[in-house]
Amino acid sequence: MLQGMCRRAWLAVLFMASAVTHGQQPLDVHVQWDKVDVVSKSTPTLQVVVNPPLRPGQPLGIASYKALKDLGADYVRYVPWLPYPKLAVAELEPPTPQKTSWDFSLIDPMTKDFLAATDGHSTILNFSTIPAWLFKTDKPVAYPADPNEVEWHYTQGTELRDPSGKELGDYYARLVSWYVNGGFTDENGVPHNSGYRYKLPYWEVLNEVDFEHTMTPQQYTERYDAIVSAIHAVSPETKFVGLALAMPSHSPAYFEYFLNHANHRPGIPLDMISYHFYASPVAPQTIDSWQYSFFDQADGFLNTVRYVESIRKRLSPETRTDCDELGVILPTDNTPQDKVPPPRAYWNLAGSLYAYLYIQLSRLQIDVIGESQLVGYPTQFPSVSMMNWQNNRPNARFWVLKLIKDNFNPGDKLVKTDIESKDKNAGNIVAQAFVTPGGHKLLLANKRNVAIDLTLPDAASATALTVDEQTGDEPARSVKLEAGKLHMAPFAVTVVSW
Repeated sequence: MLQGMCRRAWLAVLFMASAVTHGQQPLDVHVQWDKVDVVSKSTPTLQVVVNPPLRPGQPLGIASYKALKDLGADYVRYVPWLPYPKLAVAELEPPTPQKTSWDFSLIDPMTKDFLAATDGHSTILNFSTIPAWLFKTDKPVAYPADPNEVEWHYTQGTELRDPSGKELGDYYARLVSWYVNGGFTDENGVPHNSGYRYKLPYWEVLNEVDFEHTMTPQQYTERYDAIVSAIHAVSPETKFVGLALAMPSHSPAYFEYFLNHANHRPGIPLDMISYHFYASPVAPQTIDSWQYSFFDQADGFLNTVRYVESIRKRLSPETRTDCDELGVILPTDNTPQDKVPPPRAYWNLAGSLYAYLYIQLSRLQIDVIGESQLVGYPTQFPSVSMMNWQNNRPNARFWVLKLIKDNFNPGDKLVKTDIESKDKNAGNIVAQAFVTPGGHKLLLANKRNVAIDLTLPDAASATALTVDEQTGDEPARSVKLEAGKLHMAPFAVTVVSW
């Protein structure tokens, strides 16, 4: 107890010293509660990528699914993906007249855990990896016998062996039927029974990581149509998400072609499109540089969003948008250096980046704003994780998402918000006020590695919750507003409520 009090006192002195050192003047936050700029359409959420630690009985997986259930988010994206063929592909060998290779024994346990953790909430499933045997290749594509072994080269071939796309659509129709219709009949007329009767609200069709440089916009659109037609026949209520582009700024032709209804079969729905953003610093940079490069790259991404939105509104305004992978990938990821965790403040910086993107994308009325990803660990993008793989606890990135999710929802009114100061730190805080059913709220994110004080309106009646380095792997903590001021630690994310 005494030790904890001493630590808090030391942190308080450190933060005050930081403010003095930088000559900071308090920044004045001004809110015009009656001036609505835009009404939010945005749902904050995350993605869950299948990794071996999510397999049943793994301590990190148990803790992760508990955190996911407690979060209670909608539109959670679930992706069994490329490097683990046995955990992602349900038919790894081509069918013969004698037998088929359908096998869900490794896929089902994780999928059932995910669906249990998200029960009562909408989900987006994306079994993105196409069986390699569906493509023409020089020789059969090998895959590891060990389901936990990584294989980055499973996806091969560019031309389907059935150019009509029917064989591709049939694979996904059977996969979906396994989960929604209690089973399916295979290529040889043999029934396979699961007993499952899940609802699949959304299905995302493929993922650019799996088809990058192998499909033209026309090929992707044709395959999207084949898969959607087949799934719709067995699960009529399912809606669909298309594209899932990893580098949208490099791919305007995909949006122009895909969003043009004339390029699709009659009746094919374009319910939602998706694309991604990861800040990616270069190897020599440290956190002193990251604090600038992350947000500079985010601003470039936001320009891409505006461009894509102009295409969407022109060609298919009824189509919604999901930015379903937002995060940071450090240059040490998937190298021997990734076993050394980044500086503790990194997790707060990455959380602040998500809060910044949530504010800006809400202003642009993006429908779904998805943080990436629930579980990463050494050799599998540890810097993207929202769980601390060392202690099996949610880290600051998760708690920032929960803070936002618990306070902001579609229908909130974003009102005129300004920060007025001649101080050089004025641009280092991003602020957005919302009128919500739960009252007036202000979301703040400190973009910089320096403590900053804010002067707030009607501070005497306000309360505040914050995620900063002091919270560590714990939920947002309550902070006091002293003398009308709010003290924001480096990279803090704070919600003020009236």
